[in-house]
Amino acid sequence: MNPDKKIIIDELLERVNSSPFVLVVEYTGMTVPEFSELRTRLAATGAECHVAKNTYMKKALTEAGLPDPGESLVGQTAFVTGEADVAAAAKVLKSFEKEFKKPAIKLGILDGDILDEEQVKAIAELPAREVLLATLLSTINAPASQLVRTLNEPASSLARVIQAKFKSED
Repeated sequence: MNPDKKIIIDELLERVNSSPFVLVVEYTGMTVPEFSELRTRLAATGAECHVAKNTYMKKALTEAGLPDPGESLVGQTAFVTGEADVAAAAKVLKSFEKEFKKPAIKLGILDGDILDEEQVKAIAELPAREVLLATLLSTINAPASQLVRTLNEPASSLARVIQAKFKSED
């Protein structure tokens, strides 16, 4: 293999291995300013968008042990990887596609599974990670909070009775 190709594939492999997800989009018809704007919006979420030859990306995905995307890697494709939050990156892609009618989401790879366009868009509908964590925390805390209120109720009732008694004696 050509050493230059090996370097490119190794760089792609490093990106794929360091990211919990890969989103594949078709960017046909996008202008340079639009592509720059997409990259800027993705960067705000901790994600990056890169263009690479489809054959190089297939090789990197295979070396990473991820599933083969099959015939989806045709045409002008770009690859989105990120640090952690797939939902944030998917939201950016979905809103950008709605605003500019491109890029078209083709597929995603998350936790070793291939996701189709609809599944990636469903992930985009999820609330932000912080909101999900707050919801989980409130769900976990709800029984404990209710228990504390229940245990405090007799004490507060007793305190009201005692206060009423002292007020009536004055």
